[in-house]
Amino acid sequence: MALRKIVEQGEDCLTKVCRPVTDFNARLHQLLDDMSETLAEASGAGLAAPQVGVLRRACLVLDEETEEYLELINPEIIAQSGEQTGLEGCLSVPGKWGIVTRPNVVRIKAQDRDGNWFEAEGEGLTARAFCHEIEHLDGHMYTEHIDHFLTEEELQEYLDEEEE
Repeated sequence: MALRKIVEQGEDCLTKVCRPVTDFNARLHQLLDDMSETLAEASGAGLAAPQVGVLRRACLVLDEETEEYLELINPEIIAQSGEQTGLEGCLSVPGKWGIVTRPNVVRIKAQDRDGNWFEAEGEGLTARAFCHEIEHLDGHMYTEHIDHFLTEEELQEYLDEEEE
């Protein structure tokens, strides 16, 4: 395994629609292992292949319940419900935060590293991460959903309100 460089906003690969994964081979497994190590090192809730410069439909999302990373290959959102509005950031936009509204519950279908289809459901942070990472695979970023990046003061106010 190896740490991969996380590309930052402004890089071309973050605006491209990713191609489906068709080969479930050692190269894919290496990518997923590297992404897992990179994500753990960065302490993020998710990481998509284009964020490490690979234009394939693969991402990792932290499952809030199990605290393990779900590997999602060719993921699709198949159902969503409710609404949550909250703080969101991105490893490709370091140190910047915004307020984003997302579904509160999201159900996805995806393939695992061996090509087997499965379904998973997430709520709260996991639902937010499903939406955020799948958007990356379509060449979009959370910054398209925000009015502005929060200032340090606004961020602190938001965090203080969450603690109450």
